[in-house]
Amino acid sequence: MLALNSQLAVLFEGQGDIAHFEQLAQKLGVLLLDLSALGDIPFFLTWREGELKLLDRELLKKGGLSIDIAPRSGEQRSYPAPKEGAFAQAIGRKTKTVVDATTGWAQDSLCLFRMGYEMTCIERSPIMAELITDAFVRLANESWVQKRELAVPRLLHCNAIDMLQNIDIAPDCIYLDPMFPPKRKKSALSKKSMTILHELVGEDLDKEHLFEAALAATSKRVVVKSPDYAPPLGGKPNESFAGKLLRYDVYFKHNV
Repeated sequence: MLALNSQLAVLFEGQGDIAHFEQLAQKLGVLLLDLSALGDIPFFLTWREGELKLLDRELLKKGGLSIDIAPRSGEQRSYPAPKEGAFAQAIGRKTKTVVDATTGWAQDSLCLFRMGYEMTCIERSPIMAELITDAFVRLANESWVQKRELAVPRLLHCNAIDMLQNIDIAPDCIYLDPMFPPKRKKSALSKKSMTILHELVGEDLDKEHLFEAALAATSKRVVVKSPDYAPPLGGKPNESFAGKLLRYDVYFKHNV
């Protein structure tokens, strides 16, 4: 995991209220820079096109990475979206409350939100927490969310293990999507967002402890998303649903 004060800066490109940039830099404890003095900082946060975006040196002259709140390709745009496919089967159609303990780029959390689940998201990376916060503000301003008076997912910036060990109300499902070591060396085709995320937070070395905390904290089930080559995180699951190049392993509470 990177040291924020040496690896990240907030970038002011001359547009917008500089006070917002100053506040973000102060909150994260990093420098506020402009394009004339970037030094050797590898990562930057800045607002572009009304969205908080994460940049590396390669993306400085491109758009940058932000959390996309729109449905992914192939997903239904209606609300609530149908609870279909391996992901929904694993989460459970009768499930109501879900905690995503490894939110990351929040795409799975947003998918579950659009299916109608009540979502709580946990993220320990301060950089990702800022990107998620920005995304959820944008989501709350969407016309379909306001029209239905929906409560957008709640974000908790904390260590998921600590939070789950002190949870007040057990959720129906706790969802885990930990980072596993790649099967082979990164290729040029590696998805940029996941490459940067891995550089920012590294591999989840405590994923076994997170699984144990999740199984103790849930009221019904834990769902673990894994690449197809990885062994089951919690041993043999009660159920497993296969997707493309990945699977969702389900562990029921009553078997603890």
